[in-house]
Amino acid sequence: MIYKITAPNLHDCAVGLPTSKSISNRLLLINVLCQSTLPIDNLSDSDDTKVMLAALGSDCTTVDVGAAGTSMRFLTAYLAQLDGEHLITGSERMKQRPIGLLVDALRKLGADIEYAENQGFPPLKIRGRRLVGGTITLPGNVSSQYISALMMIAPYVDGGLRIELEGKIISRPYIGMTLSTMASFGVRGTWEGSTISIPPGHYTPRPATVEADWSAASYWYAIAALARGREFHLRGLSSESLQGDSAVADIAKKLGISTTYTADGVTIKATAAPVGRLDYDFNSQPDLAQTFAVLCCAMGVNFRFTGLESLKIKETDRIGALVAELGKLGFVVETNGVDDLSWVGQRTPVGRDPIRTYNDHRMAMAFAPAALALGQVSIDDPAVVSKSYPNFWHDLEAAGFAVAEL
Repeated sequence: MIYKITAPNLHDCAVGLPTSKSISNRLLLINVLCQSTLPIDNLSDSDDTKVMLAALGSDCTTVDVGAAGTSMRFLTAYLAQLDGEHLITGSERMKQRPIGLLVDALRKLGADIEYAENQGFPPLKIRGRRLVGGTITLPGNVSSQYISALMMIAPYVDGGLRIELEGKIISRPYIGMTLSTMASFGVRGTWEGSTISIPPGHYTPRPATVEADWSAASYWYAIAALARGREFHLRGLSSESLQGDSAVADIAKKLGISTTYTADGVTIKATAAPVGRLDYDFNSQPDLAQTFAVLCCAMGVNFRFTGLESLKIKETDRIGALVAELGKLGFVVETNGVDDLSWVGQRTPVGRDPIRTYNDHRMAMAFAPAALALGQVSIDDPAVVSKSYPNFWHDLEAAGFAVAEL
């Protein structure tokens, strides 16, 4: 399926954003660890969270997480300390996403985990057992989901856990989110320098509410930047957010977008001219990189983005995907192939091929706003947005976009 996106009747509107799958999945895992029956309000309706709900509520010994990376990492750690035998698997892309560092760390705690197919990658055969804590060492530039997975099971590991992070630490806000969420359930870990310490203990059940997703808000910031003069109210966002992607408001300010906090969210609007060049290190907000790469090209703003090393092991190699798909729109984006992207205004003739999404929800949503600058954009496999923002196309239509199936 291919969608053609145009924007013939864009108007001011209010948007009910999806809630955070990152927070939802942390709350679900902590809830099951402490056997809580208290409610979690506003759970995300994303595919990733549905996978977590289904897995945690099932007695099945085979767990298929599909394309849900967060679920794969969190559930691997959870199942390692749960009595019983399980096979955890996923999509073909999931089987290409490395998990060896997490498995090695869990094995050091006594976990019984085998690779069912290829060494270092899912699927995994897990025989759950009581784990014994101590000190483990991980590179700081691994996915924060490995670190968070270990942190959340740590209170139930004999003696607790001390995690030493070596080298550059990426995605810091996600580790901070995990610490804060754990603390709200009564387990107070510490993070000093490169050392995270989690004491043994247990979580205390409590009701919880999930906040709106700042990552999803980024696409509306892109729309506001390209639809100058239009105003959008995004419900459910807060300046006190746990989410590192709340930095979207500060980054977008450089592109002329103002953010006004209200009692129930934020109102955004283009009120100033953008900078001529945007340089930014996305080390702490990697999920925003696609939005701003496409947006800067669409606005004619030169850029250099760094801190992108984790993008190569996401739903797709997002660095390579951005270079290829922006190229279809005539933007010659350069990269060292490891951790950066840059564009200094190089253009080539525009192609007609639809934008490939590579089974990556953020590819579809990052490119859709570009229709405002280019007249139209065609998106292949648009249904991938269900991974984090199932109502994305509906919300675009409510704002005056035309979404037509080709």
